[in-house]
Amino acid sequence: MRRKQIAIIGGGPAGLMAAEELSTSDVDVTVYEAMPTVARKFLMAGKSGLNITHGEDYDRFTTRFGASEARLKGALDEFTPQMLREWTEALGQETFVGTSGRVFPKAMKGSPLLRAWLSRLSERGVEIKLRHRWIGLDDGTLLFETPEGQVEIRPDAVLLALGGASWPRLGSTGQWVGGLRQAGVDVADFQPANCGFDVAWSEYFRERFAGEPVKSVVTTSDAGRFEGEFVITQNGVEGTLIYAHAAALRDSLQEGRRTFLTIDLAPGRSEERLARDLARAPSKDSVSNKLRKSAGLSPVKIALLRECAVPQHMSASELARLIKAVPLALSSPRPIAEAISSAGGIRWESIDQNYMLKSLPGTFVAGEMLDWEAPTGGYLLTTCFATGKAAARGLLHWLIKVC
Repeated sequence: MRRKQIAIIGGGPAGLMAAEELSTSDVDVTVYEAMPTVARKFLMAGKSGLNITHGEDYDRFTTRFGASEARLKGALDEFTPQMLREWTEALGQETFVGTSGRVFPKAMKGSPLLRAWLSRLSERGVEIKLRHRWIGLDDGTLLFETPEGQVEIRPDAVLLALGGASWPRLGSTGQWVGGLRQAGVDVADFQPANCGFDVAWSEYFRERFAGEPVKSVVTTSDAGRFEGEFVITQNGVEGTLIYAHAAALRDSLQEGRRTFLTIDLAPGRSEERLARDLARAPSKDSVSNKLRKSAGLSPVKIALLRECAVPQHMSASELARLIKAVPLALSSPRPIAEAISSAGGIRWESIDQNYMLKSLPGTFVAGEMLDWEAPTGGYLLTTCFATGKAAARGLLHWLIKVC
């Protein structure tokens, strides 16, 4: 019998993991990638240290996906963070758990892992065709735009792993949305996730403090309470601590509400202790000197407090209360092109339990094309791998059934 031809469109982590899963079966697998090289976002993420997964308790890990937790649980059960670490180490890349609980390859970068992975895929017969941009589906025929002109193929099954809409210069443009909507697929509009936010800084504050980290703070929003640091930017605030609140802050802004991130500038001291320390400050001291000497605030923290409130003429107890709960007003999320990841995508109602599109039998989807989001910390990458593997297994199950 003729071997089944499988087309995977998208050469990121989800698509490559699907290719690996399929390569162990009696099918021919071809990955089509629009860019000149595969896994560009994966490599970019690895430049500052490839956070491949998270080392926290698995039951806790699976709660990080909000409304999508139940739908993703099956895929994650089949490729847990521990399984991902074992897979990475089988490719010759040992891993370690950092102080934050995040897991990294010892090499820190993504390139050694990717080279070993691509070598294994090649050995297993997976073909990768670069500069093949998918431009549509015509009665079961896939259309690609290539440097040599338009190419048509008619595979036995298709797996789409085209990514979301963040970092479009690396390949995830979201341009596939229109075509799938025309085919009856319900796609939620993309939104920035794990993103920074705009703040209406004064000109003085922007010029003086843009690029400065605000260290050792606790931030609170509807998302919860998180400790760490963030960075002042020309436009507002960025950093892992901000990303932890991003979904809640974004949704609040979309609902038209006045939206604040509450910041505790002195988490090591209680409000009562701060009030006592400030009350003991010499009366001749300026407010800035009191905040520096008695409250122990750095220049950027003092300036941030002044940007958010007017501390003049406050009593010691009022000033202590403000230090413990500075209200930072946010105006909008940063553009999706700057976001670490995106929310939105193909709604779960549009796919079956095997990750197949209900309106396009034989077409499967994985990764950030789906409507889910998660915080940074290895959750995003783990889930792209896991859904790629799950969609590939679903594809093989469908092939057996239809044949």
